[in-house]
Amino acid sequence: MAGLSLQSVRKRFGETEVIGGVDLDVADGEFVVFVGPSGCGKSTLLRMIAGLERTSDGRILIGGRDVTDEDPAKRGIAMVFQTYALYPHMTVATNMGFPLEMAKRPKEEIDRKVAEAAKILHLEAYLGRKPRELSGGQRQRVAIGRAIVRQPGVFLFDEPLSNLDAELRVQMRIEIARLHQELGTTMIYVTHDQIEAMTLASRIVVLRAGRIEQVGAPLELYENPDNSFVAGFIGSPRMNFVPATVMAVEDGRAVVTAPEAGLVGMAVATRGAPPKLGTSVSLGIRPEHFVPAKGATGALSGKISLVERLGGVTYGHALLASGSMITVESRDADRFEIGKTEIFGFQRAFLFGADGVRL
Repeated sequence: MAGLSLQSVRKRFGETEVIGGVDLDVADGEFVVFVGPSGCGKSTLLRMIAGLERTSDGRILIGGRDVTDEDPAKRGIAMVFQTYALYPHMTVATNMGFPLEMAKRPKEEIDRKVAEAAKILHLEAYLGRKPRELSGGQRQRVAIGRAIVRQPGVFLFDEPLSNLDAELRVQMRIEIARLHQELGTTMIYVTHDQIEAMTLASRIVVLRAGRIEQVGAPLELYENPDNSFVAGFIGSPRMNFVPATVMAVEDGRAVVTAPEAGLVGMAVATRGAPPKLGTSVSLGIRPEHFVPAKGATGALSGKISLVERLGGVTYGHALLASGSMITVESRDADRFEIGKTEIFGFQRAFLFGADGVRL
């Protein structure tokens, strides 16, 4: 097992910089997930760690050893790709043992490690089958088994579940979490799926345009985002943002108003010095933070335009007079009526400046 350190890592394609000065330390045995929108550089960064992309500047250390210019095979890593990349003419056992066979390991060692990996992944009954005889989830487990037999210091996962259907994704997510608990190996995982990130990660790294926006435990990012980008990206449905104006400052709190949205005034605690009077800000309200209007600290007024009933939870989408759309969560399936104007109370809100920074 091994830790990982990225030190001022940069990647350029010609004059275009796609990874800009990333610094990150991953402890031995940690499960770190890279998330961000398409094109943010998360897969490129993973490929740089693997040695599949050359680093333009900076250093990559694995287990305290500088591997920046080392061959991928010598880095002590194993990578699981989005596609299974299994050899169709080989059995499950042969596919899993192929990396050891290429390394000219003794047959007894190969058989032993394949059997150990198959037991961990519940593949004992499938060792004699070909990939075409397996389901998508079973094929991905074989691909993971092929990585396990190498006993790497660091596992790298590049969106390994994106080709699976919803049910299989849930099953494989549980399998990967169990695998990490059992092996205790350092894992770096790239995904665009927030549920995967929130449920698997020890820490989440949120990337935007090749730079780190924030790093932290899943609930830390959810409860204390540094900016509106992280606040809007972590959480599903995403956080609501309502334009507002600072109308007063009292006792270290900003009193904000958004008359067109139905908000007369609400005091919001700030992290540092409160913004000046007249400052344009955004109120961030998560869908589950709405409460009955009576007794609420603040309230918005909007007309229900769409209702999503998902069984245990219902989402009402409302259009405010200001033109903003908000999503309100309810456990009552009959809570919302399309076309009806309602008052939505809330007790908690985040405050962001015009530049997106949390105030």
